[in-house]
Amino acid sequence: MSEEKQEKAASEEKREEATQEEKSPTEQSEAAEAVVKKKPEEKTVIEEVTEEAEKSITKKTKAGLTELSPEEIKPGMIVRVHQKIVDTNSKGEEKERIQVFQGMVLAHKHGDEAGATITVRKVSGNVGVEKIFPLAMPTLEKIELVRTYRVRQSRPYFLRTHKKRLSEVKE
Repeated sequence: MSEEKQEKAASEEKREEATQEEKSPTEQSEAAEAVVKKKPEEKTVIEEVTEEAEKSITKKTKAGLTELSPEEIKPGMIVRVHQKIVDTNSKGEEKERIQVFQGMVLAHKHGDEAGATITVRKVSGNVGVEKIFPLAMPTLEKIELVRTYRVRQSRPYFLRTHKKRLSEVKE
């Protein structure tokens, strides 16, 4: 039976090709889309290539930094966390803005579950500031990778007091 189906599909394609010569360019493209839609289990070469390309492309932002998914964040990375902040003025009007917090990731806890968090530390005015960001928080806009350093520990809390320079990972 599968041979009969293949023969029928081949004869239909021949008929469509013959009728496409008589059709306008828009009708030809619609007919071509209909042929592709008839075979959902088979992907065309173009579709396969575009899917592979989309998988291999990492998202680049305007500043030339790569955007990270929550699973890719590792300790030792310097990241920029973009967070939506809603400000209310004296009249009661709300304004939305994006606040950027750039610092080194000290810990990534709880894997990929709903309660996963990252701890990001920066030094601002000779004062160390640490923020804990829940990765499932709806106000998190995006997380960008700035730089990556080689760290041997999974949670390098020693960086709070230790002034040793870390070696940068070259990509």
